[in-house]
Amino acid sequence: MKTKFAHILLLISISFSVTAELLPVNAFGSLPMAKQLKLSPDGNNLAFIREHKGQTLIGIADLVKGGNKYLVRTDNIKFKIGWYRWANNDTLLISPDYPSKQYNVKFTETRLMKIKIDGKSKIEPVLIPKKREHISQFQNNILDILPDEPNHILMALDLRAPNRPAVYKIDLNSSRIRELVQREKSNIKNWLVDRQHRVRLGFGRDETKIFYRLYDVDKENWRNIWEYEIFDAPDITPLGFGVDPNELYIRADHQGHYALFKVDLNDPKLTKELVYSDPNYDIEGSLIYSRKTNDVIGIYHGEANDSKIFFSKSHAKFQAALNQAIPDSYNNISSLSADENKYILFNSSDTVPGAYYLGNKKDQSLDFVMDQYPLLTDKNLSGKYKVSYKARDGVEIEAYVTSPHEGAPQTKAAIVIPHGGPMVRNYGGFDWFSEFFASRGYTVIEPNFRGSSGYGFEFEMAAIASWGGKMQDDLADAANYVIDNYTVDKNKLCILGGSYGGYAALMAAVKQQDIFQCAASFAGVSDLESIVIGARKFGNYDVVKKQFGTDFDKLEKNSPVNFAESIDIPVLLIHGEDDRVVDVAHSRNMYDELQDEDKEVEYIELANGNHHLEIEANRLKTLSSMEKFLHQHLGGK
Repeated sequence: MKTKFAHILLLISISFSVTAELLPVNAFGSLPMAKQLKLSPDGNNLAFIREHKGQTLIGIADLVKGGNKYLVRTDNIKFKIGWYRWANNDTLLISPDYPSKQYNVKFTETRLMKIKIDGKSKIEPVLIPKKREHISQFQNNILDILPDEPNHILMALDLRAPNRPAVYKIDLNSSRIRELVQREKSNIKNWLVDRQHRVRLGFGRDETKIFYRLYDVDKENWRNIWEYEIFDAPDITPLGFGVDPNELYIRADHQGHYALFKVDLNDPKLTKELVYSDPNYDIEGSLIYSRKTNDVIGIYHGEANDSKIFFSKSHAKFQAALNQAIPDSYNNISSLSADENKYILFNSSDTVPGAYYLGNKKDQSLDFVMDQYPLLTDKNLSGKYKVSYKARDGVEIEAYVTSPHEGAPQTKAAIVIPHGGPMVRNYGGFDWFSEFFASRGYTVIEPNFRGSSGYGFEFEMAAIASWGGKMQDDLADAANYVIDNYTVDKNKLCILGGSYGGYAALMAAVKQQDIFQCAASFAGVSDLESIVIGARKFGNYDVVKKQFGTDFDKLEKNSPVNFAESIDIPVLLIHGEDDRVVDVAHSRNMYDELQDEDKEVEYIELANGNHHLEIEANRLKTLSSMEKFLHQHLGGK
């Protein structure tokens, strides 16, 4: 079977020969060859998402009989594949995202589709709404796969009242048969199911107040257990139940950082028992469950080795064996068969982009499947490493630095890349974006500036109603850190980023021209007022007002579009025409304002482009355009 399997999957990969001094743009910018490799419950089939010539495909490799087939394909324009999962051994559930527009507002609709893996069936909707039922924007919320009823799943759907989902048992053999399991409740936005497949917890929001309602099985009633004002105090987030139905795992504050607790739901005081904490970082990941015991065995944690903390001794022991077999690497078991014998291992490191392996515990075998980025090898990569610097007011800021590749052009130039969000963060590991610029001779620094997640509640809340303030100063301080500690010419720095990072780049062009010689924005926000005003059409308007603030004088002051006249450094704007997160008008208006002031600006609009560069041609065009822009203003190749 090993030889047969290797032959099947290697047919998916492509061989390359590279002799050029610099690796081509597509070595970094091509979409990863394959992702989301998942074993069927019985371990006999392997599903995968493959990118090929601008198309995204879902394929199946038969691990017993051999051979592979493709079930679904898309050009990522009509729809894109968000994710998929196995419903049972014969059926895949697929969540496509569709671009939509109503009342001149662009947004994304999600659906849930199903397809048999026999290669003969067509993809079909899991659910067809009946007459008079509400057609929801989001129809992909799976609450539970029912192992004892392999042709049924539980879903949350607002078929009866908009934005008030009820829970239904869906029959996968029919798109029209469903059973109401839990009626909708006032302000409940989502539900959580216990390990016995019962609806037990409701998540709600009333304007900006978050609350949780628990179903008491013995008393057969619902009661509120926690509530808090969003952004005002550390939240309590239920993560999942243990195999004991009265054991609930939650994330809550512990000595200034989020930690993992468990709560006995029989305890009237809901006393929190600490399970795991990190004194320096928040625990942000999801629970890890055993498919055999049905219980919690660990939690994902981005700052841990292999990004996991195991509580189960047997699983920790097996992880240690993998790390011994493949040292100095990130070794993640990304998929398991139901008996936990067969598994998919994803292996990567700072200098290894990532490879998939098929493992078998009984045979003690590990067979190579494929590389994600076959054009990249360890001699071409630098890897990013963690540093820290002090901001001007003394606050400690962590960042990741990627140094120029060995043999790269000697530019003595640097790039500051602020992440999007902004309430997310950077992690270590392989990063195609920063590695590309390092291959062109640039020192890259990616700060986890104030407002980033992962460093405690107070640190993250620095992003609330504060765009353009101290978060912006942290980026200039990152640039000064690079100048002081690396072989970088202080007159050769640029800032570039996407989404919030694009906003920060444009704001740097307004406020920090003494630091940066150029700025490049991909899908960047340019007008904060329009974000708040535009939210009036959506159900999260109160949250948006609290997040950005309603002081429109302040919003105007911190919107780059209003200060084109003062920008005197070159600006590159790139935006997808079908961006449904940050409307393309942000870049169009910024470009118009800069042109009116006769400023040095270039604008590239990506045909059919979305917010996440998921069309390969657009990703390659973005990298090439940024490379040209940087070379023009900083030097290098």
